[in-house]
Amino acid sequence: MKNKKNGAKYLLLSVLSVFIVIFVWYLVTDILKMFPSSIFPSPLKVVRTFFIKMYDVNPDGATLPQHIGASLQVALLGYFLGLFIGIPLGILMGWSEKIDMFFRPLFDLLRPVPGIAWIPLMIIFLGIGIASKAAVIFLSALVPCIVNAYSGIKRTRAVHLWVGQTFGASNMQLLFKIAIPTAMPMVMTACRVALGSAWTALVAAELLASTKGLGFMIQQCRGLSRPDVIIVGMISIGAIGALLGQLLSVIEKIVLKGGEQ
Repeated sequence: MKNKKNGAKYLLLSVLSVFIVIFVWYLVTDILKMFPSSIFPSPLKVVRTFFIKMYDVNPDGATLPQHIGASLQVALLGYFLGLFIGIPLGILMGWSEKIDMFFRPLFDLLRPVPGIAWIPLMIIFLGIGIASKAAVIFLSALVPCIVNAYSGIKRTRAVHLWVGQTFGASNMQLLFKIAIPTAMPMVMTACRVALGSAWTALVAAELLASTKGLGFMIQQCRGLSRPDVIIVGMISIGAIGALLGQLLSVIEKIVLKGGEQ
């Protein structure tokens, strides 16, 4: 009951904060008129632009749903590639000293390089299509997946492994029955952090090399002096990121048995 009350209170405060921001925005633009509409449009104009962009391809050549679909297609492709490769690799590096020694030098070399730094190279190799952006997102999601999965395996207590060995468990049984379940909270953290990295890298990649997508829409409308469309794009990016984060939270509760079913 207490958790439900805290949840309702948090939701109320969150909604209130959004309304306060919108009210101040409306006050500054429509009431006080501190900025011209061509520089800082009012929330009413942004709402109108949002509904218009749902069916109108102007001024950037595609509707908002088309841009969102293009961005999600690329983002999820690179993101899931990062998960499917990064998490198993992180688990194996954390479990096997030999595998860790083999991959560690390469990983330590690539880890400090941000995903967006790969954009020029990927454009040269793969052009400006889906492949180059997916590769950039993959590299951005790969690092947090490896780091968190590795850390999760390293959290396995030696006494638990000792008990398993005492009862005759094999090395593979120790990994799948003890180490990986222990690492699951960190694995879910990897999924969450990688999602943020992937979404950020996507927008950066689309700003520099794309023909469709939310980042492309923002970049095009910057050159066309359409701040209303730019704000629509920014809000869409934030809203989609928040929805994906909430979806991951639901999955995390199911996987970790931490929430009400």
